[in-house]
Amino acid sequence: MRPTRLYCCLYAMLLFTSTLNAQPYPRFKVLAFYSTTVEKAHVDFANDAIQFFKELTVGNGFVFDTTSNMADLNDEKIKDYQLLIWINDFPHNDTQRIAFQKYMDNGGGWLGFHVAGYNDKTTNWPWFVNFLGGAVFYNNNWPPLPAKLTVDDTSHPVTKGIPATFISPVGEWYQWKPGPRENKKVKVLVSLSPENFPMGIKDIIANGDMPVVWTNTDYRMIYLNMGHGPHILSDATQNKLIINAFRWVITSDKRGNVIDK
Repeated sequence: MRPTRLYCCLYAMLLFTSTLNAQPYPRFKVLAFYSTTVEKAHVDFANDAIQFFKELTVGNGFVFDTTSNMADLNDEKIKDYQLLIWINDFPHNDTQRIAFQKYMDNGGGWLGFHVAGYNDKTTNWPWFVNFLGGAVFYNNNWPPLPAKLTVDDTSHPVTKGIPATFISPVGEWYQWKPGPRENKKVKVLVSLSPENFPMGIKDIIANGDMPVVWTNTDYRMIYLNMGHGPHILSDATQNKLIINAFRWVITSDKRGNVIDK
């Protein structure tokens, strides 16, 4: 056999073997909801976040789809996605709310940023308040400011490799009453350090408990308070935290870990 033909045969065998051992594509599918008609700072974050998650698909690990049409939050559209991300938007009507509730009650995954978790006395969606661990928006600092954050649980996969404290880039920070920590089903992972108080210039948060990253253990979900403005994804530590959260929601699927097979 000629050397060139031998090399071709060996290459074909290696290629065939690698194909057999390769993970099927896609391993999972993600659908991100965003809006271009909301507050500019939230649009700025959406633009950055979409690019951030698209870059995680390098190597064909998963499919990352986006939609600016919240009507896509329906049973037929979302049934094949292992994770829904709300970047800067949330359901607008009961039809969309019911579809999301069914999706999560049946084991779906959710990653929500900043305004995605906003709710107050006028929201009238008790299921979602419970989903967030009872958290209801109370107030926020203004203007947006960097903040010192403290990791509550250093052993959780979401906080793996994250220092015990770190400075988060400029953001708007929400305080909740009742706070999610009061709910026994909530696992608070990261909080605003009391060293930040008083926080703000126009609108001041004087004190209080301020969780900023948590999960309701009844669901496959993570809420992150980060998501206001163009600076959120400018910090390597915080980016790692977001990637950890994304990965944890996917790998904690009771139907099977599609990443670490």
